[in-house]
Amino acid sequence: MASVKPQYDESSIRVLKGLEPVRQRPGMYTRTENPLHIVQEVIDNAADEALAGHARTILVTQHLDASISVADDGRGIPVGAHPEEKIPVVEIVYTRLHSGGKFDKGAGGAYAFSGGLHGVGVSVTNALSTRLQVTVWRDDAQWEIEFQGGERVSPLRKIGPAKGVSGTRVQVWPDPKYFDERQIPIPELARSLKARAVLLPGVTTVLVQEKTGQRQEWRYDGGLGAYLMESLEEQELVVPLWAQEGYAGSGDETFAEGEGGQWVLAYTAEGAVARESFVNLIPTSAGGTHEAGLREGLFQAVKSFVEQHGLLPKGVRLLPEDVFSRASFVLSAKVLDPQFQGQTKEKLTSRDALRLIATQVRGPLEIWLNRDVESGKKIAELAIRAAQTRQRSAQKVEKRKSSGVAVLPGKLTDCESTDLLRNEIFLVEGDSAGGSAKMGRDKGSQAILPLRGKVLNTWEAERDRLFANAEVHDIAVALGVDPHGALETVDFTGLRYGKVCILSDADVDGSHIQVLLLTLFFRHFPQLIDRGHVFVARPPLFRVDVEARAKKPARKIYALDEGELTHVLDKLRQEGLKEAAWSISRFKGLGEMSAEQLWETTLNPDTRRLMPVGLGRAGTEETSARFNLLMGRGEAAARRSWLEEKGHEVEVDI
Repeated sequence: MASVKPQYDESSIRVLKGLEPVRQRPGMYTRTENPLHIVQEVIDNAADEALAGHARTILVTQHLDASISVADDGRGIPVGAHPEEKIPVVEIVYTRLHSGGKFDKGAGGAYAFSGGLHGVGVSVTNALSTRLQVTVWRDDAQWEIEFQGGERVSPLRKIGPAKGVSGTRVQVWPDPKYFDERQIPIPELARSLKARAVLLPGVTTVLVQEKTGQRQEWRYDGGLGAYLMESLEEQELVVPLWAQEGYAGSGDETFAEGEGGQWVLAYTAEGAVARESFVNLIPTSAGGTHEAGLREGLFQAVKSFVEQHGLLPKGVRLLPEDVFSRASFVLSAKVLDPQFQGQTKEKLTSRDALRLIATQVRGPLEIWLNRDVESGKKIAELAIRAAQTRQRSAQKVEKRKSSGVAVLPGKLTDCESTDLLRNEIFLVEGDSAGGSAKMGRDKGSQAILPLRGKVLNTWEAERDRLFANAEVHDIAVALGVDPHGALETVDFTGLRYGKVCILSDADVDGSHIQVLLLTLFFRHFPQLIDRGHVFVARPPLFRVDVEARAKKPARKIYALDEGELTHVLDKLRQEGLKEAAWSISRFKGLGEMSAEQLWETTLNPDTRRLMPVGLGRAGTEETSARFNLLMGRGEAAARRSWLEEKGHEVEVDI
């Protein structure tokens, strides 16, 4: 029987409405290992009420039917009709993406500081639940509304009077089909609630498990210091605990009043370090720019102290990681308009946060070090010892490499360091972009290798013929690792860089170059991927120049793509700016960026976006089959069929 080719016409284009995008691709909006994150979205709302000073208790209950409820004694979600949408606000919050009470950041806004502006928080919770029930106590009355599969099934109704009571209770039944594991990890949930109690002095957080009858309760009036010492498990401190806070004042010309943070810092001589950070109470397990700001402020203060007292031995160079290596900390940052990497909010990417925290940390720390000189010298001693260990390790690697090294490519601009853990090489598209990258890079640890034109499609290339191509030859020689198979024994002693970063334009041609290079690494250097050495840099496609107004200076905001640009413009409008207050530039390529812009957006480890390359859940076999379909010479017919079937899913950049 002849196969019927799929139809591709106007009816093939599908428009996803309401919460459909979340259900179609839940991984874009939440972690799908288990339902913890969609419950944390509800907890975040309760914590924001406490942060705003309206709630004193957050109660989380795991019920016998596997549902989870979160209750707070805050103001209660508004139940009146939205002035524009004409339906109850509580219904909008749970059924519309990009809605909520945290967009209004101006004077009189409901939340001065909150966990983010993605606006897809609890609507994602609703979308990925079989059932969700909201009870609100507000205006001396009790209200209730219910949803199933993201759709409202029971309209908002008044249950009865509730004199003098206010708050919100949300009960969630997560839909197991969207998650790898249906069970919520209770220890992780408990840690999250405990951390919120630490960050909200005087607020009580409670976890109840109905099945076991266990009740855990946390309340910390003391703050971050006791929490950090508990995490260090009674390790002996080299210097006294240093706790401090710093916030921008009303006269600050760069940051909004109240932006800043509080932190506690401890130094130990041995044992595991404990590090935890938060932004507006949101745990940031992957760190981000606020942690980078703490590291920068700490480094500059200690470096200044060391230089002032002449403590640095000859030939030793201090780096931020040396000063930071034995530091444990808890950092709680307050950022007016936080930007996170992804909806799961594990990493802060707001570039201004680095300067904000670094500024608040450096001054007070310098004062403390110079008041307590003995403590300052002990911290300096730990940092100098770490620097000496690092330099000795790098020297050993250099001796091992010195015999029989191939002549490095002439167009490679190498870095000064020989420390594999620090070294990075950027494979850059074109000589023009390569020139900007050379000027903007950190020459101590970043190497640049410009690639001329598109690399050879190496999917079916024989290994002994690879070096006939100049670009592939230069890449292999620069890396110091020979082509190999997935199961071969490979000599990695010659590897010269810990990170191999593909850096191409943020357009279709750039994506093609990425695919060609990923083909090379997957086919001929698979163990580099397996060991976590290969990355893809993500330069921005747009720059938004915002004019100065009032006390706020002019700003440059970078957007990765069209979606992020829309998000940036929405926020500028929420700030009260008119369309004429900003201009939008589209980068045609990396070569258009100045060295400073390329450093800030793509090369700076603290502010760039660098995606690790891995096989993920698909595994080697499925990935290999997909590469063969896309890159194999004999797969033209199958490739055409696949494009006809999947082509409508592509966002075309014309």
